[in-house]
Amino acid sequence: MMNRWVTKRLMCLLIVFYCTLFSFNVLAQYEKDSPRAGEGISSFLLRNRRPGRTYYQEFIELNKERFQGKEELRLGVKYILPPLRNNRKSTQSERKKSRGKRVVRKESYYEPLFGKSLASVKVTSRRLEGACFYVVGGHGGPDPGAIGKVGNIELHEDEYAYDVILRLARDLMQEGAEVHIIIQDAKDGIRDDRYLSNSKRETCMGSSIPLNQVERLRQRCVKINELYCKDRKKYKYCRSIFLHVDSRGKRNQTDVFFYYSKTKPDSKRLATTMKNTFEAKYDKHQPNRGFSGTVSSRNLYVLANTTPSAVFVELGNIRNAFDQRRLVINTNRQALANWLMEGFIKDYKNSTSQ
Repeated sequence: MMNRWVTKRLMCLLIVFYCTLFSFNVLAQYEKDSPRAGEGISSFLLRNRRPGRTYYQEFIELNKERFQGKEELRLGVKYILPPLRNNRKSTQSERKKSRGKRVVRKESYYEPLFGKSLASVKVTSRRLEGACFYVVGGHGGPDPGAIGKVGNIELHEDEYAYDVILRLARDLMQEGAEVHIIIQDAKDGIRDDRYLSNSKRETCMGSSIPLNQVERLRQRCVKINELYCKDRKKYKYCRSIFLHVDSRGKRNQTDVFFYYSKTKPDSKRLATTMKNTFEAKYDKHQPNRGFSGTVSSRNLYVLANTTPSAVFVELGNIRNAFDQRRLVINTNRQALANWLMEGFIKDYKNSTSQ
């Protein structure tokens, strides 16, 4: 009896030993590599010729003990790479996917237009991954747009629209979106001043902005359409936003209002979603105030001549003292950007769920 028990025990130990040895040998056969500074998992795998969701999931499984609860790479750590698949069909399948609307996941962006302190943008959410935006501040260059006054200080439409559009672009990037800033000022960056300095430096992505109104509008439409022609192959959701500030009588207080193209159903849905988002925000933060912003169709040049669906937004009346507070207080400009971003997130979800 004793000899039989000893024999069984030895057999169990041998089995455990060989299994452990086999597992060690299998793991030893895997390739390993350490990430470079700034690399996320997707870019790390892409550099190691392992793109795509299948490799990503295998990588997570192989290295789950190395993540310490977070799927983030650490410098100096060697990670196990999934075995390369030699099957030709599998490789062709991955290539087809990469040619389609499959976007390499970004972990961060660097955009000097935001200013030195805000140029580095860390992606903190993936709610807009797979989306692409063309953000346009109204007027610019030789055309300041509408002009309001606070005492002897002039408020120029193009400066305030540009500051909000930069803040919106940064918000969208933090959500994982691809963003094209169409009207640019290489010097300004995001500013927290009440009274933004006026200039004529703005360009259309590096090109001088014409003085002639039709040429000016045509220039930005052509740029958007050129970008969209390439982006539509990579992104499942592409939208434009044109941001302006209206000019009416000084006593005419207005809320943010939205225009859409009547020839594009997606444009109307986006404008309506934006308006509903603002209404909900006012109900929450100023419950007794109410919101009177409107949504309507309008045959504006930029809405009619850009291919991706768009929304045209007026932030208020630059001549009205109450509306001016929405513009000159930097936290209000940031709130406008945040709410526009949330409108995009809701519309993106509605679009992709259909």
